[in-house]
Amino acid sequence: MHKLQTERKDEIVYAEFEKVDIRVGTVVEAEPYPEARKPSIKLKIDFGGEIGIKRSSAQITKHYTPEALVGRQVLAVVNFPPRQIGKFISEVLTLGVPDAEGEVVLMKPDLAVPNGGGLF
Repeated sequence: MHKLQTERKDEIVYAEFEKVDIRVGTVVEAEPYPEARKPSIKLKIDFGGEIGIKRSSAQITKHYTPEALVGRQVLAVVNFPPRQIGKFISEVLTLGVPDAEGEVVLMKPDLAVPNGGGLF
């Protein structure tokens, strides 16, 4: 379970926020990741154009099944360095917020938008 964030973080300047590259992509593949320490799903997300398809591991098994994720648009940070999650390399950080029990609820746009669009 994820921890609810109750304390505000330090103030940053807008230039620092601009360095975080958050894009929308569509999940094109999803499969269980039983080897992970915490129940997870391996995702392949299409960010279109210059970014292409990237991999992510997400602890989202409480509210999502791999089958339900395919075709869904999500938001992710695409400019973090790749991270080793067990034997899997996660290339992007898929974004979510905790529900009342601390389980991840994915962030997505309200309407369908082109893959690769950046958050502003």
